Order: sequence, then C-alpha cells, then structure tokens
Amino acid sequence: MDRQPTLETERLVLRPLTDEDHEALYEIASDPMVWEQHPIHDRWRREVFDAFFDEALASGGALAVVETAKDRIVGSTRYDKYDPEDDGVVEIGWTFLERRCWGKGINPEMKRAMLAHAFEHVALVEFRVGDTNYRSRNALEAIGATRTDRYELERYQGKRVVHLVYEISRERFEAGLPI
Repeated sequence: MDRQPTLETERLVLRPLTDEDHEALYEIASDPMVWEQHPIHDRWRREVFDAFFDEALASGGALAVVETAKDRIVGSTRYDKYDPEDDGVVEIGWTFLERRCWGKGINPEMKRAMLAHAFEHVALVEFRVGDTNYRSRNALEAIGATRTDRYELERYQGKRVVHLVYEISRERFEAGLPI
C-alpha cells in the first residue's frame, strides 16, 4: 500500500508531506485551541511541534492537506501503522486542521478519500484517539467509525494517556457510511 499517495477531492489535495511544509503547518499548529482536547495538549509549542513534524516525515505516511481554492495548506493527516497480514489493516490519524476548517465538512471529505484509497489494499482501518478528545471522537463517529473495546495506555509528562481504538471495515465502507 502506498501510504503517501496524492488524493484529490472536490476541495482538497492530499499530497506527501515535505520539509517545505513545516512553517505553514506550524502556523496552524501554534493555535493552542487545535490541541486543547488532545492528550499531547502542548503541540502548539515550537519544540513539541518540531518533534511531531519530524516524526510525521519519518513515518512514511504523512500527508499535507491543501485547500485547492486558496492553494494553501490547511492541515495534515497520516496513514500510520500498516500490517498487510490477514487482509491488512492500516491506521489513519494524526490529523489536525486549522480552526477555520472545523465544521465545514473538510475532515469527512478528506477521510472519505483516505478510506477509499486504504480499502483498495486493506480490509480494516483503525483510528486511535485520546479518551478526552471529544471533538475527534465525535468526528470519527460522524464518519461511521465504531469504537472497539480495545485501548492503549501511554504516558505524557508523567500522566497516563488513554487512546481508544475505533475502526471501519471495508464492508461497512462499501455499504455506505454517513460521511
């Protein structure tokens, strides 16, 4: 599976992330409200964002989200953990968008394109979201993702972080999701 495709929708182009995208994305990420419900709530800080951006580039699956009408970056997303075994599974996530895009259908439009690409190669897409990140949890449920009974525990700044696991199967996507 190509985890850095170029995907086009009515309003967006999702393309491989490059070093040149760093400052445009930091401008978006420097807004503390983007991260207020996220477990890593201080990604608005330069040093925290820089490490996040470097990790995204190294992941081999990071995408820049470009609004075609304005030809400008409005966020980023990523295909992450990929396992081709047993019909395959890939994670979609690590998404952030500038606040101007919230509630405008940008996230569902982007996720629809990402899911269509993923389901050409895998049978299952997973999403991981912080348990207190209600904005992202609601966005996942709005596109038809189902919360599983699985979760992952991590630590950040000495505090416990719980990530819930959501999923969408190829069959469910092909049957038509609410996105």
